[in-house]
Amino acid sequence: MSRAPRLHPDGKTRCPWPGEDPLYVAYHDTEWGVPEYDDRALYEKLILDGFQAGLSWITILRKRDNFRKAFDDFQPEKIARYTDKKVHALMNDVGIVRNRAKIEGTILSAKSYLDIMENGPGFSKLLWDFMDGRPKVNNFKTTAGVPASTPLSVQISKELSSRGFKFVGPTIVYAFMQATGMVNDHLVDCHCHATCSKMQRKPRLKAK
Repeated sequence: MSRAPRLHPDGKTRCPWPGEDPLYVAYHDTEWGVPEYDDRALYEKLILDGFQAGLSWITILRKRDNFRKAFDDFQPEKIARYTDKKVHALMNDVGIVRNRAKIEGTILSAKSYLDIMENGPGFSKLLWDFMDGRPKVNNFKTTAGVPASTPLSVQISKELSSRGFKFVGPTIVYAFMQATGMVNDHLVDCHCHATCSKMQRKPRLKAK
């Protein structure tokens, strides 16, 4: 179903998907589509997008603080060492999405993340190199034009899968790319489209 941007009571035009939910609107305005270059933050967002599979994002957003508490603030170094006892505890945690495959996938993805950080280019660099370090700005007028996946999300999905990441299919990866500002998919008339477009920049290289 095609949906156009909507004018909110505060006078700002936004993408239609957050509706009037204050939490969703705040996420839309301050996070979604903003380029993220931090390695750990990217890992967290990828994992949460994996947990979203089959659910709505607002469901995950409402549980995000619980997820952070349950998963040690998404520190891969800690998650990679989770035991069966920890998995059992997580399966009994009503504050998160209790899906064994996704929980176990989070642990495997943490191990893959650490390998990329220690022996590879680094997680952020691996991802942003697909974009040449700069977000792709799209100019969709309605939600009908926004794809569920792209050839690039397929490519990134294959790369992550080959490195041992779980729940990184092309559709999940594209949602992740949108959320982390690798692509700017705010509708062109949304007030965030121009704001996020101005954030096209290459991350500062860390001193060696």
